Amino acid sequence: MEHLDRSYITKHTSRRFNEELEDIRAKVLQMGGLVERQLADALDALFQCDSERGEQVAERDYQVNAMEVEIDEECSEIIALRQPTAVDLRFLLMAVKTITDLERIGDEAERIARIVRNWADEPVCNRRQMTDVRHLAELARTNLRRALDAYARIDVREALETIQQDQYLDDAYEAALRHLMTFMMEDPRRLKRVFDLVWCARSLERIGDHAKNICEYVVYMVEGRDIRHVEPERIEALEQEILGEGGRGG
Repeated sequence: MEHLDRSYITKHTSRRFNEELEDIRAKVLQMGGLVERQLADALDALFQCDSERGEQVAERDYQVNAMEVEIDEECSEIIALRQPTAVDLRFLLMAVKTITDLERIGDEAERIARIVRNWADEPVCNRRQMTDVRHLAELARTNLRRALDAYARIDVREALETIQQDQYLDDAYEAALRHLMTFMMEDPRRLKRVFDLVWCARSLERIGDHAKNICEYVVYMVEGRDIRHVEPERIEALEQEILGEGGRGG
């Protein structure tokens, strides 16, 4: 990843302060990479019906939790000692909020892995039932990747575009639920497995929400605007307003 654009963060006379801010950014991205790997491995376990791999993913969740605690403590210490203001403070608040969402994405990956772990006695997959979940998984992974890219580059344009993409993920989630309900009616004997896939789909939809949250923090950090709970149809207009008035687009 490229270095943080220093135009977003005050250039301090204290080189140590600059290093501390860069260290926070690097650790958040490291945590993001770990969460991405956890999600990828959980999904591989899901689509291969690999209960052993699901167990391995679930057991690694403590690594994500440990990173959240470490970064949160470091941010709290910097805020207490440096008493940052304006954009520096928003940068640190963005980091604290981002790691919270990353930890929750890790929890959702763990939840998927634990579901698959319990398939040890029934390892055969119904590929047809998983088609919609696979599509949903691709959207969730893409949105997470884009959210982390927006964070890495402090890219408002990428953040706003990713927020808009969340609607497609929500639509895919609704479609997956409808199809899974159909499978339940077709073969009541496999209700448990289909219910498991419903919970996996729910976790993927939540991952999309957390990726969206990270993008909202990027906009807040650069623009000082809290765009949480803004209606989806207003996001495109907001993008034109922010970028059209000289807002930073990465």
